[in-house]
Amino acid sequence: MISEGWTSLKELINQYIGLSPDTMDKILWTVCVWIIYLILRVIASMIVHKRTEDMARRYIAGKTVGYVVGFIALIAMVRIWLGGITGLMAYFGILSAGIAIALQDPVTNLAGWIFLTTRKPFVVGDRIQIGEQAGDVIDIRLFQFSLVEIRNWVNADQSTGRIIHVPNGILFKQSVANYVQGFNFIWNELPITVTFESDWKKAKEVLSTIANEHSCIQSAAAEREVRKAARKYLIFFQHLTPIVWTSVADNGVTLTIRYLCEPRKRRSSETAIWEEVLTAFAKADDIDFAYPTTRFYHNISEGKPEARADDPHKGI
Repeated sequence: MISEGWTSLKELINQYIGLSPDTMDKILWTVCVWIIYLILRVIASMIVHKRTEDMARRYIAGKTVGYVVGFIALIAMVRIWLGGITGLMAYFGILSAGIAIALQDPVTNLAGWIFLTTRKPFVVGDRIQIGEQAGDVIDIRLFQFSLVEIRNWVNADQSTGRIIHVPNGILFKQSVANYVQGFNFIWNELPITVTFESDWKKAKEVLSTIANEHSCIQSAAAEREVRKAARKYLIFFQHLTPIVWTSVADNGVTLTIRYLCEPRKRRSSETAIWEEVLTAFAKADDIDFAYPTTRFYHNISEGKPEARADDPHKGI
């Protein structure tokens, strides 16, 4: 009954619109494929949300299911309209030259997506820098990925709140820096300058103590984890514990704290260290911060006895 009704409908449409029965069969199957695609997407989404509580895993699983179901639907559509592998190869053979010229950027972006999904230079949730853009990856699509921007007019790798959409093709033109992949820490440096008259050795001991309290490497287990990641990527550091380096500046002795911190806690760790440094130096009578000043040095009265110049007014 249904078959006879559909046949009659096709004859009627062919009479008034001119569509062939074969074309109408393909349109019907196409509609059926899309309905099945939407139903599968909804069911898969419900299953993923029910079984996965972690937001990051839920997002990745949803994206993966969407791509798999979409790919199956695409194959079904090709099979319906082109009639199998032979028709598919002929179709792509005709269009390949035109696509390569007219759709150069989209094809490059699609190739970038394939590179992203296979080699995984970064995934959703990673903090990266690519070219002049830096931020946290929040979405990866066929033609672009999205970042929550950091830096720009905001200091210390803090977020600006803007979302940047970057074409995938940029992966083949710019180097990618990943803050968290493999080695989940970054080195941060905090220069602190004290006057030449200060007890810089005491200041260095104070800074070393403070740095050790705020370092990510607080246990042997954490240190083993860092060294394991370093071996995986052939990264070798002589020191993983904090260290204070000494150098001389124009206005005093510069003591630079170098320590490991989590990429997203760079500013908070700097704040905590600075607050403790300010408190400790305020209690020390023999330590002063150095800052740009103008000083007149009188060698005859201030220089070392054996290094003083002759007084031109002596004996007058």
